[in-house]
Amino acid sequence: VQLQASGGGLVQAGGSLRLSCAASGRTFSTYAVAWFRQAPGKEHEFVARIDRTGRSTYYGESVKGRFTVSRDNAKNTVDLLMNSLKSEDTAVYYCTARLGTGVNSVHEYGYWGQGTQVTVSS
Repeated sequence: VQLQASGGGLVQAGGSLRLSCAASGRTFSTYAVAWFRQAPGKEHEFVARIDRTGRSTYYGESVKGRFTVSRDNAKNTVDLLMNSLKSEDTAVYYCTARLGTGVNSVHEYGYWGQGTQVTVSS
């Protein structure tokens, strides 16, 4: 599967952004999808993931209650709606995929999009 993330940009603290991950290639509904982010000088951080059906979602502690992940298997897309953005959300955001069950570990995802920059100004 090939992934392409979009929707990043510059936003003021307290604002919102919607990231989108478009997939092409193999059957998208067989892949769990996760979002990770990486700030300068830091490791990848788990943000959110969604299972193959879209019925189960999981979030990192730092974004819980502010971010929402969803998917549309008919359109081969996964969205990440980010509300109440904070300066510490500034990072490059990556959508990733793995066959079968999703996990929170970045090392378990073999398919990556190119990343999209999110910058939150305070």
